[in-house]
Amino acid sequence: MLSRARLTRSCVAEVGTVRINPRLRFNACAIAVFGLTSPAAAELARVTDDGFVSRHEVVVEASPKDVWLALIAPAGWWRSEHTWSGDAANLTLTPQAGGCFCETIPEVDEPDRFTLQGSVEHMRVVQAYPEQALRMQGALGPLQSEPVIGVLTVTISSVDAGTRIVWEYNVGGSMRYDVPVIAKAVDGVMGVQTAALAELLGPVALSEPDGATPQVESAVDSDSPAPTAATKPEPVRPAPALSAPASRPALQPAAKPIQKPAPGPASVDDAFGDLEDAPQR
Repeated sequence: MLSRARLTRSCVAEVGTVRINPRLRFNACAIAVFGLTSPAAAELARVTDDGFVSRHEVVVEASPKDVWLALIAPAGWWRSEHTWSGDAANLTLTPQAGGCFCETIPEVDEPDRFTLQGSVEHMRVVQAYPEQALRMQGALGPLQSEPVIGVLTVTISSVDAGTRIVWEYNVGGSMRYDVPVIAKAVDGVMGVQTAALAELLGPVALSEPDGATPQVESAVDSDSPAPTAATKPEPVRPAPALSAPASRPALQPAAKPIQKPAPGPASVDDAFGDLEDAPQR
């Protein structure tokens, strides 16, 4: 088996059918290399012609508060191999709607060369519930050059053994990559980052594959074989349509109109109802 160093040296600057800029070669190759050596060996939840879902789960000893504080400080645990600058210390994350998961590209101090500091937006925060869930949108790594949408949702919940972290990255859209190939590579990197966060917080148990790729139920794919009873996951629940008008009950003649209670505010569980394990209140 090739060592990581040898595999890195032999990695060509091409993923699928897309040729990579030589200056970005290390980042593309790193995805391929570390995708093969991810310590959190979770299977892809779904792969389609135009997208995929990567899902990882881990239980740690730390409290939900400590997990949240670590999660929003990626400079302390994100792997430097998977940054544009080569140093995770350049990462920042603002945990509020519209906040940026960004990276600073330091200026280069070289003779006879004038450079300025650069920056990269990896993702943008769309929902932040301290100690419960963080959701961001963005195309990570080589997906940044493609017209795809990526949604990363990290949920935090208390369990008997400690605190459970569920890390799900849902990617969809047109891309020039071979989807099964790039899906496996990105899933490997997601596993690396999940394991790095868990290592900081004291892992209790990493999720292990059950020997079969889990299937996500689809309303449009009726030809797919149903999972067995032992492996069939709970169906993914769609997020509630908060603005959809409720249907009115049929009224009997001469009966008074039925008074419907005003809808209450959405709970955190409702907001993240599209995950199998919604955060606990």
